[in-house]
Amino acid sequence: MLGAGVLVQVIGFTDVERHALNTVFRLSREREVVYAPWNGTGPTGEPPPVLLVDGDCAEAVLSSARAPHESQRLIWVGSDAPDHAWRVLERPINWADLLHDLDAVFAATQSDSGLLDLDVTQPAPLDIDVGNFPQSAVRRALVVGVGEEEGLYLRTRLSLAAVPFVDEARTTERAAECISQFDYLCGVFNLDDHHIDAWGLMQLFRERYPQAMTLAITELASPRGGWWRRRRVQQHTRRLGVSAVLPRPLQPPVVSQWLDML
Repeated sequence: MLGAGVLVQVIGFTDVERHALNTVFRLSREREVVYAPWNGTGPTGEPPPVLLVDGDCAEAVLSSARAPHESQRLIWVGSDAPDHAWRVLERPINWADLLHDLDAVFAATQSDSGLLDLDVTQPAPLDIDVGNFPQSAVRRALVVGVGEEEGLYLRTRLSLAAVPFVDEARTTERAAECISQFDYLCGVFNLDDHHIDAWGLMQLFRERYPQAMTLAITELASPRGGWWRRRRVQQHTRRLGVSAVLPRPLQPPVVSQWLDML
């Protein structure tokens, strides 16, 4: 059941950031509060409760010059934020923290619900400096052999599961290097990418991190894979100690079921 819907007016931002917003808001449908884009009109003629502005775009000047509406929260990304900004963020944007702050405000207001349907085709940069945190304190995941759209979805979903550090590897060599270098609590491996040794990497990952969640994703786990091939891949992954085999294309409810355990 969907929770409350909060309208968000978005001004500026790159295509990649818009794609990230799409994924973040789609994922919000699984949460208590649902966020939706403002299309310029509302049932009462009031401005949307949230205004998200890219401070580097030309339209930002007009937004900062307007007198703030008392019920509207301005989220400003970049420099030269106006005094009335509710939140000022820097790039790369921490979407999970932003949703948390918004939920704290709107979970109690129960605004009218809405829907969101933007396009997703590219990954958003989520590079974060781990600073001086010890490796054991860093919640980190490894994603191997996925494309751009799946990579964006998994990075965002992991961020919402409080796993902000995600390494993506698209070669066997890079994945093996990551496994030897970092500590992971989760690994996701695409068995359909035949340019990498996904099975060997999963075995290496399981040996190094026996307590980590290991997820395999493959079209063979979907109905199109057929009963026999589905059974075989499940048998092979069970022998390796893989936590679960998830079907591709990725299904948000299934992915959430596992990542929410982290």
